Amino acid sequence: MNSKPNSQFDPILVADIGGTNARFALITAFDLEKKQFVIEHNITFPSANFGSLQGALAHYLSQVSHIQPRRACLAVAGPIKAGQVHLTNLGWHFSVTEVKAEFDLAQLEVINDFAAFAYAAPYLDPQQNIAVKAGQADTDANIAVMGPGTGFGAACLVRTTQASAVLSCEAGHITLASVNDLDTQLITQLRKQLPHVSVETVFSGPGIAHLYQAMAAVKGVEAKNLTAAQISELANSGECEICDATLNQFCDWIGSVAGDLAMAFGALGGMYIGGGILPRMQARLLASRFVERFGAKGIMSQYVGQIPVTLVTQDNIPLIGAAACLHVNEQS
Repeated sequence: MNSKPNSQFDPILVADIGGTNARFALITAFDLEKKQFVIEHNITFPSANFGSLQGALAHYLSQVSHIQPRRACLAVAGPIKAGQVHLTNLGWHFSVTEVKAEFDLAQLEVINDFAAFAYAAPYLDPQQNIAVKAGQADTDANIAVMGPGTGFGAACLVRTTQASAVLSCEAGHITLASVNDLDTQLITQLRKQLPHVSVETVFSGPGIAHLYQAMAAVKGVEAKNLTAAQISELANSGECEICDATLNQFCDWIGSVAGDLAMAFGALGGMYIGGGILPRMQARLLASRFVERFGAKGIMSQYVGQIPVTLVTQDNIPLIGAAACLHVNEQS
């Protein structure tokens, strides 16, 4: 890569630890001109091959033994509380302090995957992502990120002229609001099955199945026992009108949710949407009423109207975000 890196750059060990894969890499430089990190030695292992994070990390470091990083940042799909990390799907649990000592690291940060997404936002490559809604981003203002996947995640990169920091939150558990009559009818059906209809109730992998069941009830059709993958397949093949209506509603309604979060976070620096589901629904999302519903905010419609929305399809977001976490904190 032709880059103009900083003359002095201590390599950063970065990782993206999920329920399926553990991905590790080394950040060896920061290209000031392109505002991009140089990622090398990017290796992915099945998480299930290891009994612990320490096992996976030791294995990776043995593959790159010619470099001994002293600083690291790990992006994990799980909660981090008081320096203790629990990766429920894997049964992994570790102490940040103990891992730091075991691997002789001068610096170790552990952040969740949506915090990593927020940290990565200013370093993304516009050529690799898709503009969903045009707007005018304020380069000093907050940036919001969100997306449905196994659950629903969101975070905010809070920026001032002096510094920046990431605000993590539990936006997936906000009560889902209705905007029109169909939304209201769907929430009424969802409430029959679920005590709390949250954003994540609909906007997640399991949520697509919940939305399909509710859509069938509203339309007076008997629902089948379908997974999100089956619903998508039947919708895209044109074999099931209810499945098609479900995915269209998913794309429309998430526009309202995105607009709500953009206002809550004051995201005049832009809204980035990603996660495991939306990048696979590009054409449907772009053809939907997402933009219309994002901007339908009454007296605040002009405020959200200026916010650009980008669908992030670029690779390595958690790795870029992990590197940016250390980089941003150094600059502050």
